[in-house]
Amino acid sequence: MSVNVENIPAAAEDARLVQRLRAAGLRPTKQRLAIAGLLLDGRHRHVSADSLAREIRDAGMQMAGGTVYNTLNQFTDAGLLRRVTVHNEHSVFDTNTSHHHHFYDAETDRLIDIPADQVLLADLPNAPKGHDIASVDVLIHISSKNG
Repeated sequence: MSVNVENIPAAAEDARLVQRLRAAGLRPTKQRLAIAGLLLDGRHRHVSADSLAREIRDAGMQMAGGTVYNTLNQFTDAGLLRRVTVHNEHSVFDTNTSHHHHFYDAETDRLIDIPADQVLLADLPNAPKGHDIASVDVLIHISSKNG
């Protein structure tokens, strides 16, 4: 029996992604594995459903836009991604799930990370009766000085 050495890293990566999805309570479908391969590689990045769908097409894969959006939501619900609501119904998904904040540049439709310790919050209002504050996310809208 011969083993194709070139496939060992890919196979190990696939096994890691399968395990990561299962640990998050998700069944490792072909579509979820494809998206996990693009997003869960250790790089911190921000993607919209549209930009990810383009990336999937550019990689030569076919996937319905609804599948991309639903998978992003499933990954978010499972704690693998973090949703940042920029405005109205425009959300961006962040692969960095640690606590941090963002600048948002509307001209380029881009999020820029701000380390949590660079934003100091004091005198938060009391939560409504029967509630606790679970988290605070700061989104600072910026614009170009040239604009």
